[in-house]
Amino acid sequence: MAAPGENLRINPDRLWDSIHEMAEIGPGVAGGNNRQTLTDEDGEGRALFKRWCEAAGLEMGLDKMGTMFARREGTDPDALPVYVGSHLDTQPTGGRYDGVLGVLGGLEVIRTLNDLGIKTKHPIVVTNWTNEEGTRFAPAMLASGVFAGQHELDWAYARQDAKGKTFGDELKRIGWLGEEEVGARKMHAFFELHIEQGPILEAEGKDIGVVTHGQGLWWLQVTLTGKDSHTGSTPMPMRKNAGLGMARITELVHEIAMSHQPAAVGAIGHCDVYPNSRNVIPGKVVFTIDFRSPDQRTLDAMKARLEAEAPKIAEELGLGIEIEAVGHFDPVTFDENCVKAVREAAERLGYSHRDIVSGAGHDACWINRVAPTAMVMCPCVDGLSHNEAEEISKEWAAAGADVLFHAVVETAGIVE
Repeated sequence: MAAPGENLRINPDRLWDSIHEMAEIGPGVAGGNNRQTLTDEDGEGRALFKRWCEAAGLEMGLDKMGTMFARREGTDPDALPVYVGSHLDTQPTGGRYDGVLGVLGGLEVIRTLNDLGIKTKHPIVVTNWTNEEGTRFAPAMLASGVFAGQHELDWAYARQDAKGKTFGDELKRIGWLGEEEVGARKMHAFFELHIEQGPILEAEGKDIGVVTHGQGLWWLQVTLTGKDSHTGSTPMPMRKNAGLGMARITELVHEIAMSHQPAAVGAIGHCDVYPNSRNVIPGKVVFTIDFRSPDQRTLDAMKARLEAEAPKIAEELGLGIEIEAVGHFDPVTFDENCVKAVREAAERLGYSHRDIVSGAGHDACWINRVAPTAMVMCPCVDGLSHNEAEEISKEWAAAGADVLFHAVVETAGIVE
C-alpha cells in the first residue's frame, strides 16, 4: 500500500483538547480520573465518544460485551477493516491518558482523514474495548479476551465486583449492552497507541516505542496459615508468624526476578493480613505474586522455583501454605508487517524511536491472537501510570498519534 506523505500530520490541539474534555468526566481527587468500567461515569464517557464519532460521520456498532466499534467506510466493499483503539475505562485513581490516548488517537486518525479528504481502500474502525483495566471486574482485558475466544461470554457476565454486582447486570444498567455477537468481526489489522507506563522512552529521550513483544505473566495467590497469638506474651521461638513468612517469600520473589535479568520482573502487589491487629501476631496472610517475562521458559522457570522454595520457607516457620495460579498470559510477539509499518512511520516522520517490549498487558495482546497486530508507545513522565499524577506532553501525544495515523493509513491503503 502507498504510504502517506511525511507532511501529513494529525491536529495536535484537537487531540489534546479532546483528551482533556473526556477527563472532565469522572475526575479524580488529585487531577486524574476515576471512570471505572460500567459505572455511570463510564456511561457518560461512552456517550461523549459516540457523539464525537457520529459528528465525524462514523457508524457505531456495539457488541454483547459493550465494546464500541465506530466505522469509516472504505472504497472496497470486500476489504476487511483496519481496527484502531484502546479503552476509556480507568483505574480508581487513574490518569488521564492510559487507554484514552489510544481511543481518541484513533478518532483523530479519522478526523484527519476527513480534514484532508483522503479515502482508503479498507474501512477503518475505531474501538473502545470494555473493561481493559479489570479493577472492578477481574480479569483485565475482559472484552478483548472474549473477542479473541479466551473467555466465554456467560463467564464474563458472571464476574462480580466487590459489592457482588455482576458485569452482565451492570452492562445492562448503564445501557451499553449491544446485540452483536462478540468476536464475529474479522480484522485486516489492529493498531493500539498507548503510553509506555514505564520509564525507558523518557530516560533515553525517544519519542516513540515500537512494540515488538508483550510480556507474558503468571499471577499466583499464596495463603500462609500460622497461629494468631499475643505479640507481647508469646515467646519468639514459639510463634507461627504468617507475616514473617510473607516477608521471606517477598525476598524470594525479588531474588527470583533478579536472577533472570534483564527480561524479567516480579513483585507482591496485594496482601491481606489476619486478624490485622497491632497486638496480634498474624495467623493468616493471603497475598498475590506477579511474575512477568517476554520469554515463556523464563516465565515458567520463575513460577517453578517459587513453587519449590516457598513451601520450604513455610515449613521452617511452622506454617501451612497454599499456592494457587490465578492468572496466566503467554508472551506476545506482534505481527512483523504491522510492527514494520509502525517503525517505518516513525522513521518517515523523523521521530526518534526504539524497539520496546510492553511490560503491561493490553487489549492488543489478546487481539494479536486473532488478527495481525502492533502497538505504538509514547513516553510518560517518570514512567508513572495507574496513578493520578500520570503525565505526558502534548508533543508526545502528537508524535504517537502521527505515527499511528501513518501506520493505520498505510495499512488501510490510500485511494489516489
